[in-house]
Amino acid sequence: MKVTGFTIIRNAVKYDYPVIEAIQSILPICDEFIVSVGNSDDETLALIKSIPSNKIKIMQTIWDDSKRVGGLVLSDETNKVLDSIAADTDWCFYIQSDECVHEQDLKIIRDAMEMHKNNKEVQGLLFGYKHFYGSYNYIGIGRRWYSNEIRIVRNSKSIRSYKDAQGFRTVNGEKLKVKKANAFIYHYGWVKPPKAQQAKQESFHKMWHDDNWMNENIKIVKEFDYSNIDFLAEYKGSHPAVYTTRIANANWNFVYNKSKIKVSLKHRILFFIENTFGWRIGENRNYILLKD
Repeated sequence: MKVTGFTIIRNAVKYDYPVIEAIQSILPICDEFIVSVGNSDDETLALIKSIPSNKIKIMQTIWDDSKRVGGLVLSDETNKVLDSIAADTDWCFYIQSDECVHEQDLKIIRDAMEMHKNNKEVQGLLFGYKHFYGSYNYIGIGRRWYSNEIRIVRNSKSIRSYKDAQGFRTVNGEKLKVKKANAFIYHYGWVKPPKAQQAKQESFHKMWHDDNWMNENIKIVKEFDYSNIDFLAEYKGSHPAVYTTRIANANWNFVYNKSKIKVSLKHRILFFIENTFGWRIGENRNYILLKD
């Protein structure tokens, strides 16, 4: 079984993307790893070249900044990598630059790929998500966070990155048939110093919206306001080992103030039902989960 890991990245140094940790977290179970480095204003290419592994393959691309509606430039760049993956690869393991996998899950993931390798009905593997917010001590548990997404897909040219590259579908827009990987993606995109988070937000939204929308909706401030959040829970588990240094160097103070939560009555009711009975009513599922 051959596994190709891959990611896309641009301006990792400028916006403090933890892409090195993302790559290193799944590198042990990949036979090769393709990093697509977009045209950057910093030393991103040198950063990727510094990874001490002969598994790393770098491809350089130019992002089409005119594709701002819906973040389509992200799926466009992701599909460039998919198209470059050799035919002898069985599974393609996609990880975004602010995601990570815990080392305790690596064998579980590898075993899941082995188990479903010859079952062609299985087009991908589904991961649960832990979304960290504000600090490494809190995770999002409200309905604004997606709970599952596809991160491993079969090596098939009929499978495409979908919309803003959050997930995958077929070339005809059909949802993929998946099995659970029984593992988690640790998402750290909302854990940065407030100044770095604000800079990232200003840059990130440019991939979704035009200048008029940016001027009307994105405030030009020095620091990101982390208080605009709904339900969080204190995280008591461990983090991936590759994050040890980042966590030790975290130097900002995040305070979760429950009294500032602004949630509609409808969402409070749905949140209660989900936490009481485990039913997430109305969730948009970007996949078809096959029965065991």
